[in-house]
Amino acid sequence: MAAELLKIEHLQKSYDSHVVLKNLSLFVDEGEVLVVVGPSGCGKSTLLRCINALEPVQGGRILLRGRDIHENEKNLPKLRQQIGMVFQSYELFPHKNIMDNIILAPIIVQKRKREEARQEAMELLARVGLENRANDFPRQLSGGQKQRVAIVRSLIMHPELLLFDEVTAALDPEMVREVLDVLLDLARQGRTMIIVTHEMQFARAVADRVVFLDKGKIVEESAPEAFFSRPQTERARRFLDTFSFETVRKSG
Repeated sequence: MAAELLKIEHLQKSYDSHVVLKNLSLFVDEGEVLVVVGPSGCGKSTLLRCINALEPVQGGRILLRGRDIHENEKNLPKLRQQIGMVFQSYELFPHKNIMDNIILAPIIVQKRKREEARQEAMELLARVGLENRANDFPRQLSGGQKQRVAIVRSLIMHPELLLFDEVTAALDPEMVREVLDVLLDLARQGRTMIIVTHEMQFARAVADRVVFLDKGKIVEESAPEAFFSRPQTERARRFLDTFSFETVRKSG
C-alpha cells in the first residue's frame, strides 16, 4: 500500500472578506496522480499555491510527509525544493538560454556542480524532445516547447510532488498535445502529481483520482471513470455537460 505523501486538513484561505477555500481536506499518496477540476474561480489554482507555500493560509494544515509546510518560514526554501510547480505562463528568464534557465536553481539553491547539472538537463531535454534547443533562448521556442522546458526545470530539482496549474491554458490547440504527452509519460513513471486542468479527456486518461471543486469546497471525489461516466452530484453533472456539444442548425 502506497504511503501518504501530502495531507491537507481543514484548509481555509481568504482574500480579505472573500473566502476562496472552505474547510478543505484532502490527501495524496506516493505515486498518485490527482486531477483537480472545476469552474473558473472555484479555488483550484489557489489550492496549488497554498500547497507550495506561495500563499499564506488562514486556517488548517498542509502536511508533506507529516511536516506542516506553513509552520516555520525558515524551512520553506528546503520544502519548496520537494514541491515542484509548473505555471501556465512558463516563467522562463528571457535573457538566459534554455540550458541556463534549467541549471540555475540546481547550481545556486542545491549547490550542485555545473557539469553534473548540465548533463542531467540534457538527459531531461532529450526525454521531452528538446535536446537540440539547449542553446536557444525562450523567444525562439513555441509555447509548447517553452512549457516542456518549464517542466524540465522543475524535474531537475528532484521534487517529491509535482504541481501543474493549467499548463496548457495559454497554448494553441496544436501545441497542447505535446505537453500532455509529457505529463502522461511522468504518470507512467510513477511521479506524484496534482494537476489542475480544463482538458477533460486528458484528465480522464491520466488521473488516478478526480476531485471536483466548486466555490472553494470539494463537491465530489472519485475514480476518473466513475466521475466522468456516473457523476454523483447535480453540480458535477452540470459542469460536465458544458463540455458536451450538439450541432445545432437552423432550418430554412
